[in-house]
Amino acid sequence: MAVYLVTWDLNKEKPNYNQARQKLINHLNQYEHIKDPGLDSVWFISSTSSASALEGSIRANMDDSDRLFVTKLVTGNHQGWIGQDIWTWINARI
Repeated sequence: MAVYLVTWDLNKEKPNYNQARQKLINHLNQYEHIKDPGLDSVWFISSTSSASALEGSIRANMDDSDRLFVTKLVTGNHQGWIGQDIWTWINARI
């Protein structure tokens, strides 16, 4: 298993923004994940997929005007100011 930081931003000017956001969240919920409540569009996802495969799966639920970034966390090469429960979850999986 690997842990990926997934961050996204949907184009808020699209007429169906709320529906598109809920569709994306529903898709993301299929993965084992955790979120820090202070980082709305940042998810930490645990998966056996590659970053490329994960990006492709998520991207299929987005429009061309949206943005997405997926990166794999590497032991000893990540820092941040997030909740301790988030750190515990991440560190148990990488």
